[in-house]
Amino acid sequence: MKHLKTTYKRIIIGVLGLFFIAGTSLLLTSHKSPDFEIVKHLDVFSSLIKELNLYYVDPVDAGESIKKGIDEMLKDLDPYTVYIPESKIEDLTFMTTGQYGGIGALIRKRGEYIMITNPYEGFPADKAGLRAGDIIIEIDGKDLKDLSTSQVSELLKGQPGTTLKLKVTRAVTEDSKQFSFEREKVQISPVPYYGMLDDKTGYVRLSSFTNKAFEEFNKAVKALKETENAESMVIDLRNNPGGLLIESVRICNLFIEQNETVVSTKGKVERWNKIYKAQMTPYDTEIPLVVLVNRGSASASEIVSGCIQDLDRGVVIGQRTFGKGLVQTTRDLSYNAKLKVTTAKYYIPSGRCIQALDYTHRNEDGSVGRVPDSLISEFQTKNGRSVYDGGGIRPDIAIPTEKLSRITAHLLIENLIFDFVSKYVHENQEAPELKDFKLTDEEYQTFIDFINEKSFDYETSSEESFKELMETAKKEKYYKVAEDEFAALEAKIAHDREKDLGLFRTEIKKIIEQKIIGRYYYQKGQLQYQLADDEEVKKALEILNNPEEYQGILDGSIDTDLELNE
Repeated sequence: MKHLKTTYKRIIIGVLGLFFIAGTSLLLTSHKSPDFEIVKHLDVFSSLIKELNLYYVDPVDAGESIKKGIDEMLKDLDPYTVYIPESKIEDLTFMTTGQYGGIGALIRKRGEYIMITNPYEGFPADKAGLRAGDIIIEIDGKDLKDLSTSQVSELLKGQPGTTLKLKVTRAVTEDSKQFSFEREKVQISPVPYYGMLDDKTGYVRLSSFTNKAFEEFNKAVKALKETENAESMVIDLRNNPGGLLIESVRICNLFIEQNETVVSTKGKVERWNKIYKAQMTPYDTEIPLVVLVNRGSASASEIVSGCIQDLDRGVVIGQRTFGKGLVQTTRDLSYNAKLKVTTAKYYIPSGRCIQALDYTHRNEDGSVGRVPDSLISEFQTKNGRSVYDGGGIRPDIAIPTEKLSRITAHLLIENLIFDFVSKYVHENQEAPELKDFKLTDEEYQTFIDFINEKSFDYETSSEESFKELMETAKKEKYYKVAEDEFAALEAKIAHDREKDLGLFRTEIKKIIEQKIIGRYYYQKGQLQYQLADDEEVKKALEILNNPEEYQGILDGSIDTDLELNE
């Protein structure tokens, strides 16, 4: 039987090979034509796979080998041009719709198993009683030891209505518990929170541009203006990676005049070039706007913030955006696979493209460089303000990024803050007041005691640099000459954990408080809580509550000292 299967496989491969050659031979009219080169190398590739499959000493997974070959080929282009096999189509659906069948929880690797980090409110994981910190040991009896996050994610996903059984180890108590429940259609809202910042200012957080982005954003804006009487608006696009271009056009259309150009696309295939204009009657062309952005704001986020800036329709605050000015189109392939391919660049109303990285001209080592300053061009907004291409949207008012201290970063990386929050929530079943919650001095001391029980340590950047210097000095035989000086310097720059826990107390407390609120009030509550100490939000309110300054920025009479390379 095994021999017959092998013979049958060989016959099929041989017939397919003959069919492929016969079907493409008509293209072989000139050894100089691009078509000939494509067909020649495809023929070589087909022959190679066939020979490996027939004669290689061990079994060859032809499908996996070809997938790796395709992925490696596409790596030379840009990170957005990707092959999507039929088995991964659900991931594409989630990116464009925010919808999938599953349990509704974020997960990540922890040790040998996978941990639940955030169950979404109202979805199966939450309703079944799963909590952040729970370690998933088994799914439907299958041991998950050493499986990757993506492998476990595939097991958790499935058709709505299908059942699954989970065995978990509970956070804090470490008890084992069984859960049995049904998967549901999980729809992640692109607007996780909206509300009033003060008596006059509305706020909308937009986290993605799925096919529901305009619908949910429009609903939020109208609720704030018509129910809460908002007289100005803050649109938060921070850490929004983008999504569907058409949704960004429709969102801009709410605030700009009909027939205004929002964005245009230009690529190799001229018939695909398109100008996207505001086609609907706008909702409000007068309400003062502030758009918040940062390095995580990309693609469609940059269309919205760039359009608002280019048309002088609002003030952009934050950090320079990511700089993704490339458009992808999804093309159907054989056997239900797809190719997401970069087909064009997009240009916002001033005419600038904000693509930051040049994938066409790579460095000798294969790395990609930013668009050089010598190629950056100046453009004009509608009111004549200077704006620039070549690297994201530069905010009208730049707010420096607040970097975490080394100790805080390590407390997060090593899950110590996460574990303390799990312990806190276990010991405090009743939810605290959302707006007024603060960790007491006694509770922070409890955190310090918790850390002291752990084998926690870290290195500062200064210590890491010092070690490199010392190793270099030893190699170059300078160390012994200055050994005493090295020892003295090492002692001076050595970190003090107890001291750092006090020195960065405010920073660490703030993060613990936010995480605790997130456990009780989910993502929506945590976002609402964070706004009170948000520097960009404070600046937005300051600008919106000063009409003269707001208008001065838009008409260019107030110089915001925008730097090219901030």
